[in-house]
Amino acid sequence: MIKAKLADSSQEYSRIIAGVMRWGKWGAKLNTKEIGDLITSCLDYGVTSFDHADIYGDHTTEEDFGAAYLDAGVSRSDMQLITKCGIKMLSPSCPDNKIKSYDTSKKYIIASVEKSLRNLRTDYIDLLLIHRPGPLMRVEEIAEAFTELRKEGKVVDFGVSNFTASQFDLLHSQIPLVTNQIELSMVQLQAFEDGTLDNALKHGVSPQAWSPLGGAELFKPQSKYDVVMRNSRLNEVRSDYNWTLSQMALLFLLHHPAHVSPVLGTSKSERIKSAVECLSQHITDEQWYEIWTASKGVKVP
Repeated sequence: MIKAKLADSSQEYSRIIAGVMRWGKWGAKLNTKEIGDLITSCLDYGVTSFDHADIYGDHTTEEDFGAAYLDAGVSRSDMQLITKCGIKMLSPSCPDNKIKSYDTSKKYIIASVEKSLRNLRTDYIDLLLIHRPGPLMRVEEIAEAFTELRKEGKVVDFGVSNFTASQFDLLHSQIPLVTNQIELSMVQLQAFEDGTLDNALKHGVSPQAWSPLGGAELFKPQSKYDVVMRNSRLNEVRSDYNWTLSQMALLFLLHHPAHVSPVLGTSKSERIKSAVECLSQHITDEQWYEIWTASKGVKVP
């Protein structure tokens, strides 16, 4: 597996990241042994970085993962644990929340990290992300929280998720960030055009891509004419090169000069293995533009 730093100041993470959101209550509902087996398979394939959020599985998935890797005898030092905080959900597990909202106060961030540390059965988190930006963000408080958590050895690296270029710049001016985790795929092209990836390149920061395969729109029957047409064009390119749709989607992201790290949403070991195999494959710039043109439905100017 290729491992790399997300920024000059960061530690190394696997280029392919295992996203655990759908491993538990919100998806496959894997039990402790099944989660442990999947963690072990990931490590065998060289996927050492695991992406969490405090809210996943209605605040249960971090705890499930922590119990599973200990039960499986996996060494904490063999993994990099990524987690996110800042979203307050309406949930029986959070009875004091009256409305879904965002909280990026210093007090809330530190309390969220303390809970994640307990749930993940660890004394440090490798990478902490602010899950979503909000209009009431006070970047000075976020920076204070990050500085304190780093000083105490509870978090190694810091980043954000779903931030625009200007929002990233605002927080990055207060404390160094190493990544921006964004929705990015061959059917979700906004970040290629709105300055988000340009901004990552400017700062020497490698973004992470959630939903890198484009979600259900690529793999399930569609009724919207424009989506059907786009998928048909993409399938023509896929067929020309004898790729699977998943391979084409990952090769499209891996080829970009921003050094994107795909965050896989699967709970299937064989799909993780297939994704890792894409790291040894390469496409040309012209092939990349074939995918781009098929997705956009128009030639480049």
